[in-house]
Amino acid sequence: MKIIVGIKQVPDTTEVRINPETNTLIREGVESIINPFDLYAIEEAVRIREGHGGEVTVISMGPPQVEAALREAISLGADNAVHLCDRAFAGADTWATSYALARGIRKLGDYDLVICGKQAIDGDTAQVGPGIAVGLDIPQLTYVRKIEEIADGKIRVQRMTEEGHQVLEGELPCLLTVVKEINEPRLPSLKGKMKAKKAEITVWTAGEIEAEDELIGLDGSPTQVVKIFSPPPREGGEILHGEPEDLADRLVTALEENKII
Repeated sequence: MKIIVGIKQVPDTTEVRINPETNTLIREGVESIINPFDLYAIEEAVRIREGHGGEVTVISMGPPQVEAALREAISLGADNAVHLCDRAFAGADTWATSYALARGIRKLGDYDLVICGKQAIDGDTAQVGPGIAVGLDIPQLTYVRKIEEIADGKIRVQRMTEEGHQVLEGELPCLLTVVKEINEPRLPSLKGKMKAKKAEITVWTAGEIEAEDELIGLDGSPTQVVKIFSPPPREGGEILHGEPEDLADRLVTALEENKII
């Protein structure tokens, strides 16, 4: 099977900085990691390859420093890596990002499965995976917690819900977004680290994936961040003491006074 994994390099949550002029994340010079949910996508892809044969290719879009994340993915078991790197991609929202990644995947050629983490920890939108599926015009199965079977050109999975799970079946090729319940990511092996160090990362520009200028980067992003700010600090609350009946009356009164109910 030919499996493609979409990953994202995200800022460490303790190191997030914002460009006040563009209202976008400053990524250069910031400590970054592979988006944690994408580690589960990489692991699941490697497990599928181990069971069915084939190859795993990771793809990501971003500045030059994303190469480090791609090499880490190879150390975790991926076979190849593709880096979409071009200043024209800068400032992309989820729509423009999905479009660019879909163009990159189309350039890779035939594939059976595309796997992404359910969402990125910096944006938390869970939109890019489904957006890629739309761009590729393939079925999507989201919030997958278990792959039950892959056979005869079809895949059957368990999709996590708030109440439990659904069992869904789709035709290949299709796209999955996975949750952390699906597996336990492995640590990189020494052999994997050596392979990652020597690996040649394929780098494609916007022109090489034949992306339309008006659909990428800030110009191709229909959503814009108009203003960004830190929330005000929370004020100290009040601890109520007394008999349950009295406390209930006082709590309701307080909620009504603050127009919460």
